[in-house]
Order: sequence, then structure tokens, then C-alpha cells
Amino acid sequence: MARLMFFHGAGGYVEDRVLADGLSEALGAALTMPQLPDEDMSYEAWAGPVRSYIRELDPEDIVVAHSFGASILLRVLAEKTWDVPTRATLLAMPDWGPDGWAVADYAFLGPEPEAALTLHHCRDDEIVDFAHLSLHAARLPSARLVEHPAGGHQFDGLVGAIAADVGGQ
Repeated sequence: MARLMFFHGAGGYVEDRVLADGLSEALGAALTMPQLPDEDMSYEAWAGPVRSYIRELDPEDIVVAHSFGASILLRVLAEKTWDVPTRATLLAMPDWGPDGWAVADYAFLGPEPEAALTLHHCRDDEIVDFAHLSLHAARLPSARLVEHPAGGHQFDGLVGAIAADVGGQ
């Protein structure tokens, strides 16, 4: 059975659990959702555990990350060529560059990862403005972009659509 590796957003372990559980059930995949350290929001405090979990992936495993967790996953995937995952889905990912939230410690500077990326974002996201998606499109020209008219930051009512997209990749 494939596993769903889900990396939550900042302070989002509990809140993101609804989305992760829904995707796990819809995909028929066992959920692994590590609790990342809210008490230390440094890049390395999050990237270290993310690297460890990526090393444990099997080729059939599915990788999804939300918000801050997606930002960390993107940078980790860009650090080197990983055998797995070959693809990842990034949900409501903030841009930390000068045109986004301008936090250099988290900014993605490239190179574009080898893994195929799909970025989902809702137009009515109340946390990460929808404009961040176009900022990512400029830095990640190979990424596939999926826009949702509604669903907010937590993708309310969109588990089925996201699962269908993830499962169909």
C-alpha cells in the first residue's frame, strides 16, 4: 500500500490533520504526518526532519505539503537530486522572496527540483494571498499550477479534487 507523506504548515499540525486525513482516505494511502517543531521555526529545524522522512520514501509513496511545510519541502527537494519522490504536490505555498513575504531565511532561490511539482492554491486564501502562485510560477517554470476559485487556506471542500489530481499524476 502506498503511503501519503504529508508535511503540515506552521502551527498547523492539528488544523492540517483534517486535510491530510481526507487525502489519505480518498487516495487509499496510509498517512504519515510528522509533527514538525513549532517551537523552532528555523529552516534547518524543519528541513532536517523533512530530509529524514524523504530518505524513507518508497517510489510509490505520495508526497503532499501545505503552506510553510511546502516551502520547506521545496527547498529540500532543490538541495540535490533525490531518487524519490519523483513528484510532489504543494498546497498554498507562500513565496518568501522580495515580492512575496520577504523573509530571506525561507526564500527559495533555486535550482528547480528534479521532482515534478504541482502547486494548488485557492483564490480566496485568507492566509497566503493568491498572488504568491504567480510568483512561484516564475521561479518554477516546469511546475503545474492548479487554481481553485474557493476553499480558503485549508482547501475546504476540495479534498476530492486534490486527491483526484494527485492520484491521476
